[in-house]
Amino acid sequence: MTWPEFAEHVARNPVVFLPTGMTEQHGPHLPLGVDFQLPLAIADLVAREIDGLIAPPLHYGYKSMPRTGGGPGFPGSLGLDGATLSAILRDLIRELARSGVRRIVVLDGHLENRWFLTEGIELAVRELGEHSPRVVCMQHWDFLDDETMARVFPEGYAGIDKEHAAILETSLMMHFYPQHVRLDRIPDEPPLAAPPYDTWPARPEWIPPAGALTSAKPATAAKGECVADCYRRRISAALRAEFGLGARS
Repeated sequence: MTWPEFAEHVARNPVVFLPTGMTEQHGPHLPLGVDFQLPLAIADLVAREIDGLIAPPLHYGYKSMPRTGGGPGFPGSLGLDGATLSAILRDLIRELARSGVRRIVVLDGHLENRWFLTEGIELAVRELGEHSPRVVCMQHWDFLDDETMARVFPEGYAGIDKEHAAILETSLMMHFYPQHVRLDRIPDEPPLAAPPYDTWPARPEWIPPAGALTSAKPATAAKGECVADCYRRRISAALRAEFGLGARS
């Protein structure tokens, strides 16, 4: 999109999606970019429903912890300090506002980002004052409904902190980016066995060697399609309500 095309679209007051995530290990079977690739794909689904725009994704996020993402001990995990992430998001919101954007959705795919994204939004809204756009911040797994959960996790759900590089992310990647999933390398390891606290220095022995925090073997493209459809319906409905948008014609 050229700048005149962007200006023409912004004049219609669209919802602008800013996908955020992280570049980090996702086991031997998924690429490092899972945490921003999935929000980008989900944003595309929802933007088509509500006639929105998608800004280039933020590829880096807050550094992961060993018991939720494997931690920095894996090569290729490139984390930011929390203050850096907050400052980047503050600047991006400010710049979108300067360009005339009035409705922003920060759609995130990395568990550890939540509070630093919140801080960045708070800083931007405070700085912009009455000129601030309306901002919604969401993490995609919060939109899983009971019916979808039962289909994707028939044997029980271990929790999002154990789902790193496991069934949910692998299934969604199989659906959205099948060419990037190494099917012959999908790990089948027992769930992460770690105490409910973190330590510094990190304890690498807590983490399964492959990097997935529970088995990804039950993942399928069909489960990914089921989750994607759930997201399309539920996130679209939430944003229509939040921004006062009409139903799709």
